[in-house]
Amino acid sequence: MNTKLIALDIDGTLTNDEKNITQATRDALLAVQEDGVRLVLASARPTPGLYAAAEQLHMKEHGGILMAYNGGKIVKADTGETLSEIHMDMEKTRNILHFLEKLDVTVILDDGQQFYVTDAGGYKVEYECKNNNMQCKEVENLADFLDFSPIKLLLAVDPEKILDIQKEIARYLDDDLTVVRTAAFYLEIIPSRINKGKGLRDVCAHLGVSLSDTAAFGDSENDIPMLTAAGLGVAMENAEEAVKAKADQVTLSNNQDGIAYAIKNWLG
Repeated sequence: MNTKLIALDIDGTLTNDEKNITQATRDALLAVQEDGVRLVLASARPTPGLYAAAEQLHMKEHGGILMAYNGGKIVKADTGETLSEIHMDMEKTRNILHFLEKLDVTVILDDGQQFYVTDAGGYKVEYECKNNNMQCKEVENLADFLDFSPIKLLLAVDPEKILDIQKEIARYLDDDLTVVRTAAFYLEIIPSRINKGKGLRDVCAHLGVSLSDTAAFGDSENDIPMLTAAGLGVAMENAEEAVKAKADQVTLSNNQDGIAYAIKNWLG
């Protein structure tokens, strides 16, 4: 492959289970950037949750791109310029928030700067705030509090209940919205036109890079559109089976420097 761009999911892909980028993975990604390859961080996280990884990989110096919210917001790493942004309808979001009050989920709302929850001690709230280095504000009711149009709603869910709850939410949503799994314990409600595959196509159009000259790495359901859009879609060994089935290659796990292995063996 004449790889010109590599798109990387973060959690479970770029980082190991301790949420760290290993030295071997970091070295491999720094080396390809020195050869002119552009990096794209493609994550379900809000934009601030991408900054630490971008800094470790020196993406500002190499023209990297931050694709946050599954592609709902795309930002240039060097200047912070927003290339595209897609929002949910505010009134419709209020109705959804009222609906979610009946379900066994912890809703985590954000405005791109901080998180809002009804219970700061709720399931995965502290984890999410720490993961993204963002503050969390507790409010009495999210639907009543909402005065902006979010890009997504994040739901923390018991992994044993997540598939059933995902189906129940999907039945409620209009066609312009969808609900996707981004981790074993996370669901996200986002506009249907948001996905990492569209985000990758938009980034390539902006940079003038052919999709055939791209590679993408991922491990979760929300990574599938990106893996199938890329010239080479690579699933991690720790990926869901449905993700592996859609990938062109399966590399080693996120704990075994799977990205570095793939770069050496398939992108070198």
